[in-house]
Amino acid sequence: MKLDAELGDIDLNDVPAHAQRLEAAGFDAVWTFEAAHDPFLPLLAAAQATEKLELGTNISVAFGRSPFAMAQTAWDLQKASGGRFHLGLGTQVRAHVERRFSMPFDHPAARVTDYIHCVRAIWNTFQTGAKPEYRGQFYQFSLMNPFFTPGPIDNPDIPIYLAGLNARMCRAAGEAADGFHVHPMHSPGYLRDVVRPAIDEGAKTRGKSAADLDLFAPVFAVIGDTEAERQKAEGPVRQQVAFYASTPNYRALLEYHGFNDLGKELSQLMRQGDFEAMLALVPDELLSEVAVSATQAELPGLLRTRYAGLLARVGLYDPIPADAAMGPWSEFTAGFRAAA
Repeated sequence: MKLDAELGDIDLNDVPAHAQRLEAAGFDAVWTFEAAHDPFLPLLAAAQATEKLELGTNISVAFGRSPFAMAQTAWDLQKASGGRFHLGLGTQVRAHVERRFSMPFDHPAARVTDYIHCVRAIWNTFQTGAKPEYRGQFYQFSLMNPFFTPGPIDNPDIPIYLAGLNARMCRAAGEAADGFHVHPMHSPGYLRDVVRPAIDEGAKTRGKSAADLDLFAPVFAVIGDTEAERQKAEGPVRQQVAFYASTPNYRALLEYHGFNDLGKELSQLMRQGDFEAMLALVPDELLSEVAVSATQAELPGLLRTRYAGLLARVGLYDPIPADAAMGPWSEFTAGFRAAA
């Protein structure tokens, strides 16, 4: 199992030094998220400043870019990093795709599957010069000339991860992707009983299994060496859980754990703007399912035990600040490997 980190929303000028610190501390990979900033530019800065650190998006919004634009950016990053890039894709939700990105959103699982196939067809043409002749349900790639071809690279097999939570998107990952980005709002039971079986179902359509895909999850963690410290750290985690649970996309997870009405109740409080009541409504039982609580020293072993047989990669949901002292994090990565 590999141990990764989130890069976080830091100034682009600070990325090279921070990436070097994360690499020196022993993290295996660093991931970016598409929110207030482009997810790819920090990875280029990190690639040029590091030697071994793997780099990836968790996630970039697939439907916000054409397959060719996505393929071209990923190809350049793979070359710049010497083969360390992982392309993590997510669909986002209809409102943001249509009203923020001004792009089409329909049949998201089928569309993103077609998107991934199209991206791979473009990469194949980049690498081999093959005639472009991909025609899918939603996308096509049937025109190319040498002026637009970047040419072959040394590491053309770029892993594609797909993000999701519900069974249909998990199945899509099994059908088309190399890895799966587990949403931080998850539990080991949900991974075991819903996510992995759905991935396996999709993977069987191409002669594979869930074991052939790398699953990565950022984890909500309540960290503190004393009970008082953990109580203080619990507040932001409870806030995240309340926010995610208030949206319909996470109802399946809530129902899996027996909280059938909780999502609707939280949605109503969200519409009313009663955030304090939302926090109070999150059951401790749910929090214990979707988050870990431990001392800094206990956490590495706990992560390994919690996700053994379920994940290939794990990390913490909260990014490590750019100004953080890295000594404790070097001890953290060392402890994680010692627990193997």
